[in-house]
Amino acid sequence: MVRRWCILLAMLALTVGTAVSASSASAATSAGAFNPGGLIHLAGGSSSSQARGISHQATSTNWSGYAATTGTYSSVSASWTQPSGKCSSGDQYAAFWVGLDGYSSSSVEQTGSEVDCAGSRAEYYAWYEMYPGPSENYPNTVKAGDHFNASVTYKGSNEFSLYIADTTQGWSHTTTASLSGAARSSAEVIVEAPCCTAGGGILPLTDFGTINLTSSKANGAALGSAGGVTGITMVDNSGRDKDTISSLSGGENFSATWVRQN
Repeated sequence: MVRRWCILLAMLALTVGTAVSASSASAATSAGAFNPGGLIHLAGGSSSSQARGISHQATSTNWSGYAATTGTYSSVSASWTQPSGKCSSGDQYAAFWVGLDGYSSSSVEQTGSEVDCAGSRAEYYAWYEMYPGPSENYPNTVKAGDHFNASVTYKGSNEFSLYIADTTQGWSHTTTASLSGAARSSAEVIVEAPCCTAGGGILPLTDFGTINLTSSKANGAALGSAGGVTGITMVDNSGRDKDTISSLSGGENFSATWVRQN
């Protein structure tokens, strides 16, 4: 699949080495010159909030979802059903992923799925990324309605295990990757409008309808009990919601609903 984004500038020069082992099909392929993941772009910082039973809330121009942000995290996991993209014209992008780091650090270790619009055509795929290294596509088929399980686990000695499974299509991948200097200062389950346009702005967000993200865990426990949990709402440059997120039910489950592309 040809991917069309711009190069995402790295904030810190980290050395990344990857060794891939796939439980089906072949190893990951090059993602090209743009990334579906990367650091959060905060819009207006964060504030204390009790409305959703969480510690803080924040707005961002590229992330929405929930992140544990006050501890040291060795694992994160979640499940979701791949939403369909409502495409008519132009190019839009939406990524759904789990990851460690990226909220207050200069790396992100992450894996997830995506729906992009190329005009009226919706394109689906799965990927992993060790940011600031490039993202890598998996070659397997992804369709709307597929059920995903995904996790990122720190194994020690700068080594991470990134797992993603499409249980509907019957494939999975476990990628082992090394990244020195990772802070492991956040664990998150995220919907993202990827970066960047030629001018450095956030790319238009695909109309994905509503996605339900379930069984969200950090360090093996419910994400909501992982400490310092921040609810993140995605907004445009005028502060208008680009999507909305529900409360974190049971500390593990929430939904995100598309509002506007940019």
